[in-house]
Amino acid sequence: MTQLIPSEEELHAFVDERLAPARRAEVQAWLAANPAQAARLRGWQDDARRLRAALAGASVQSLAEPLDLRQVQRSLRQRRQRRLASAAVLLLAVGLGGLGGWQARTASLAEQPLPMADALQAHRLFARSDALDIQAREPAQLQRWLEGHFSQVGQLPDLSGYGLQPVGARLLSNEQGPAALLVFEDAQGQRISLFLRLPGEHFARMPSGQRSDGPLEARYWSHGAYNFALVSAVDDARGEPLRQALDLRL
Repeated sequence: MTQLIPSEEELHAFVDERLAPARRAEVQAWLAANPAQAARLRGWQDDARRLRAALAGASVQSLAEPLDLRQVQRSLRQRRQRRLASAAVLLLAVGLGGLGGWQARTASLAEQPLPMADALQAHRLFARSDALDIQAREPAQLQRWLEGHFSQVGQLPDLSGYGLQPVGARLLSNEQGPAALLVFEDAQGQRISLFLRLPGEHFARMPSGQRSDGPLEARYWSHGAYNFALVSAVDDARGEPLRQALDLRL
């Protein structure tokens, strides 16, 4: 009997090894008969490994595109320095008598995931034109692509008033399922990105917030079914107005 064609959600679940064994066997058979789709899934697996490697500060040698290790190392070094500074302030507050508690607190800080770290690393790794799945110079084209992969997403606003035009997008995969990076560019070649994904284990729903990581700044929020992050240069004054415009529509 001919097996049903797997949905996008099932394909992502297959990549993340979340399919039931019986259905996984069916999808494997379908992929064997559809080599183009199998190649697409291998690309998703590479993307997921690349993001995990970047977040962990480790290199992966078998990727189609090399990691920008210098940028990743700078980011991790700056993050460690910020955490050590926080730990030093805490040590002064509790005194030497609370050294054991301070050490436990420092370990907890080091293990705590930062909100939308994957959005910042996705921007570093994939915001170049040659790393995008599609080139989309018209907002309507980008909207159609987005709706094809995310059924509950809203309407992208026109960002031309901020001097930004669409460049393209890349479909990604993480432990929660599909994710996407949408890239925009101004006349000076400066790029910002919009990252969206399903809520995760650590950040199911997020209040609006922002944080800097090296030369980049991420503004993040939850709306509807997804978590979002707008990534721009730290000194880009358009960051907050753009976040508000996107939050109202998506």
